[in-house]
Amino acid sequence: MKKLLLLLIIITTSITQAQQKIQQQRPKLVVGIVVDQMKMEYLYRFSDDFSQNGFKKLLGDGYTFHNMHYNYMPTYTAPGHASIYTGTTPAVHGIVGNEWFNRTTGKNMYCTDDASVIMLGDGVAKEGEMSPKNMQSTTITDELRMTTNFKGKVIGLSIKDRGAILPAGHFANWAFWFSKTGSFISSTFYGEKLPDWVTQFNQEKKYMTYINKGWDLLNPIATYNESLSDNNPYEGKIDKTKDPVFPYDLKKIYDTKGAEILKSTPYGNDILADFAIKTIEKEALGKDNITDFLTVSFSSTDYVGHTFGAHSIELQDTYLRLDKTIADFIASLDATVGKGNYLLFLTADHAGAENASYLRDHKYDVKNINENTFTTDLKKFSEETFGVNVILDFSNANLFFDKAIIKEKALELSKIKQSFKDYLMTYKEVKRVYTEEEILNSTGNDYYLNFIFKGYDSKQNGDIVVLYGTGNIDFGITGTTHGTPYSYDTHVPCIFYGWNIKKGESYEKKEITQIAPTIAQKIKIPFPNGTESNVLLEILK
Repeated sequence: MKKLLLLLIIITTSITQAQQKIQQQRPKLVVGIVVDQMKMEYLYRFSDDFSQNGFKKLLGDGYTFHNMHYNYMPTYTAPGHASIYTGTTPAVHGIVGNEWFNRTTGKNMYCTDDASVIMLGDGVAKEGEMSPKNMQSTTITDELRMTTNFKGKVIGLSIKDRGAILPAGHFANWAFWFSKTGSFISSTFYGEKLPDWVTQFNQEKKYMTYINKGWDLLNPIATYNESLSDNNPYEGKIDKTKDPVFPYDLKKIYDTKGAEILKSTPYGNDILADFAIKTIEKEALGKDNITDFLTVSFSSTDYVGHTFGAHSIELQDTYLRLDKTIADFIASLDATVGKGNYLLFLTADHAGAENASYLRDHKYDVKNINENTFTTDLKKFSEETFGVNVILDFSNANLFFDKAIIKEKALELSKIKQSFKDYLMTYKEVKRVYTEEEILNSTGNDYYLNFIFKGYDSKQNGDIVVLYGTGNIDFGITGTTHGTPYSYDTHVPCIFYGWNIKKGESYEKKEITQIAPTIAQKIKIPFPNGTESNVLLEILK
């Protein structure tokens, strides 16, 4: 009996020690930060004006991949967030855009739409009818939940719904996003009601503190010499009643637009950081030996970029303020979770193009493409060539044909595809045109086709995909956009910092889909189920 008891004690002790060893091989908290529309170049261009405790701290004490790229097209927000956390591309995880026309259903859809759930919180109609159900692969956050028997918490936060929901995955405890009302909301996919602390945070209406103080420059205007003049022809407006110059009276804009105006200012990042710090505190993230995961997506950089462009003082000021926000967030993590107890990575969901008007004014012959005009031209070509409009939809550079009309008129689909391909190639701004057959039969030898192949889902995407030439953008004359396979849209920062991360840097080309499997290996959990499992060895050594 004594021998049996001794054996049980030895076995129990061995199991406990093994569990403790595994726990020691993982940080208390993983923090994933995504900065929406952040070009790697911004870390260089604005460096002189950054503080020592924000981006410079991450660059100086962490491991930086200077040559990190997206490896597919389209480079949009939803596919970007999904790809970071699944470790695969839209061809596998199925998030092929922010919103897109779906070939199978014949309808437009939004990346996180879910009519089966109900909004939680004080939001506006349908803002909360969201979930991750459209994402077809698991995420690194899903794998953590399963590995810890669902004891490790996963929470996703963002101003945008897609920036909160997709990174947090299918099994998240919560995802919270910012409503037009100024409140953080969620959906019944995650629970029956908002946690009390979220309701209390919303009731405090802290966003009004930012609205009331307005948006003026952080530093003297003379120091913003990395940007164009404060009022230039390439930037749009958030206040239609005045030129796009500082200061901005946010209270006046709020009176007509409501709290949504916060998204297009640096303060959208600030209110999110406030909420993230509160989340760590109230949800006790990183307080035990079971690893938790917090995903934070700063969206205001994207809104500011789209409105004002890559060379605006508004964008520079947004990044200088984000630098201070990052510094405060790191300090909070150090104080609450503890230095060395958390693993943090920072990247972006895509980068951004130069404004085409700006390039033209400097004698680069590129064009602003109007998708509506483009569609009208294609329909006219169809009617003149085939006697009927065979186009079902043209969006996100995908052309869909109406198979019912084609069958009814006894037309041959292969000839239609070739005719449209030949016609599209007559446009100066079009670089390549690929049919579905060419995409699915890709050999890997065509550099651009590789990007399209990895972003193409044959059950959802079009019959033809159009690639515009470098520098041409399907956007208006002010601000900027993204979506192409060119380096200005694919080149993003990637920095690892904190738990078991050595200082260093790499200039070798890396792919965004390497982040998730690297974290899986780093913290000893399974790979997301769709990943190719290529890792960043520098982080694992």
